[in-house]
Parts: sequence; structure tokens; C-alpha cells
Amino acid sequence: MANTEVSDTHFFNSFSVVLGILIVFAVILFAAARAIGQKQLADQMADPLHVAAVQRNIAPFANVAIAGKDNSALMAMAEPKADAPVADVPKTGEAAYKQVCSGCHALGINGAPKIGDHAAWGPRIAQGKETLYTHAIGGKGNMPARGGTTWPDPTIRLAVDYMVSLNK
Repeated sequence: MANTEVSDTHFFNSFSVVLGILIVFAVILFAAARAIGQKQLADQMADPLHVAAVQRNIAPFANVAIAGKDNSALMAMAEPKADAPVADVPKTGEAAYKQVCSGCHALGINGAPKIGDHAAWGPRIAQGKETLYTHAIGGKGNMPARGGTTWPDPTIRLAVDYMVSLNK
């Protein structure tokens, strides 16, 4: 029995030494990883583009006006910036069709009537242009309102007129 006690004591001592070394190694790795992480964070926070991107990501997506409170700050945020780019609104129906409408109507994507398919366009044209304008502006079926653009009504009407002219 004495031999087992010596063997157990030897195992316990060896195991304790190995475990101690592993714990020290883990603490050193943890400290090194933390130091590297803090350096990386400091580098990121020094980059103005990264800081601006973070601010855009955490900015509130909406602001609430409260009755009876001073909401003048909301008005300043709603005003368009003077140096903001002007939206690319086409001047002709053909340009509008080529820029957006052809994406679905040239190939018949999502059930859009293909240009040149008189069987598909005939009943639609028979409903009248006002109905076509209403559907194009408000959206119908899989087509989003205004074809997914923010174009004004006259531009949408030009695009509808152009597509109707191609399908008569």
C-alpha cells in the first residue's frame, strides 16, 4: 500500500505543477490579448471615417415631435443640406424607361408586362392612361410605387406614356 500512496502523491504533485503552468500561460495569453485589443480599439477610434460610420449606425432613425415642446431642432434636421446632390430625375419618358422601368418590363420580371407583348398590354391600355398612371404612381402587384423611385408624378407619367407608345 505504501507504493500506491507514493504514486498518488507523485501524480498529484506533477498534476499540480502542470495545472499551475497552464493557468499562468492562460493568464499571460489573456493579458496579451487584452493589450492587443486595446491597441486596436485606440487605432480605430483615431480613424475619423470609422468614428463617422459608427455615429451613423447608432444615430436614431426617427425623431419625435412632442406637442407643447420646443421642436425647432427637428425642423433644422429636416431641412435639406445646400450641398446635397440633386436627385437624378430623367427629363424624358425614354430616359426614365431606360433608367428604371426596363429593369422589369424589358424581361417581364415579377409578372411585369414585357415591352412589345401586345396581348399583355392591350387590356391595360384599354383601361385608359389615368388608370395606368394611378397604378404606376401607387404601385400594383409586384411593382412598387413609382417603380421604386422618388420621382415626381410628371416623370412617372412620361415613362408610362413612353411605354404605351411602344406597345400600341
